[in-house]
Amino acid sequence: MSTHFDQALDRIKKATGARTQVQLAEILGIRQSSISDAKRRNSVPADWYLKLYRIYGLNPDWLADSIEPVYLKPGMGKFPADQLVSENPAPYGLAQSRGRVVLVSSMAGAATEKWENLPIGELNIPETFFRPNLVVVKMDGASMEPVIRRGAFVGIDEHQRRLLAGEIYAIQMPHQGMVLKRVYFDPETNRFILRSEDKNHPELSFPAEEREARTIGRVIWVLQEL
Repeated sequence: MSTHFDQALDRIKKATGARTQVQLAEILGIRQSSISDAKRRNSVPADWYLKLYRIYGLNPDWLADSIEPVYLKPGMGKFPADQLVSENPAPYGLAQSRGRVVLVSSMAGAATEKWENLPIGELNIPETFFRPNLVVVKMDGASMEPVIRRGAFVGIDEHQRRLLAGEIYAIQMPHQGMVLKRVYFDPETNRFILRSEDKNHPELSFPAEEREARTIGRVIWVLQEL
């Protein structure tokens, strides 16, 4: 029969993606023996909750007693606990690999002319896929098939905003939200051309002087079924 400590520890592991005590100790910045000591006392130290709040925005009440919401920090998702992990890819089949839970956003964004981040769920990704300026969206169309299929999870690095010809970027388009397209520059018109993989979708374009305002970031990975 699981104890209160075991249940709290399971929630901590689920939220951080840690699969072992070694990985959890690394996240908390403690010795592995400290976890064994806490288990013997059947009590989670208060500083663990504080660290997990600061790093992940996790609600101490949810960690301790499963009282929602899961997150407290602004900008973090407030989803039911049973939706905390919608995918759990273990990179390259390594038993000791670690994941991280990230928000998944809508490509349509909030109901404004400019795309604004609107979380719709969460995803557990391999730790190596994470970076501080990561935005993850769920592909809502078929224009980039077969490279990016409808329903794929797409990682976008907001730091990579320099447009390189032929690379796939997330671009803001008025009244469309975010679009994912291959980007090319046309010097004759001084415009950036946005092309789909599916040739049945028409090209889009925007003036070169709008590059900074339009560019969200470069697509760096895609998780999908073949």
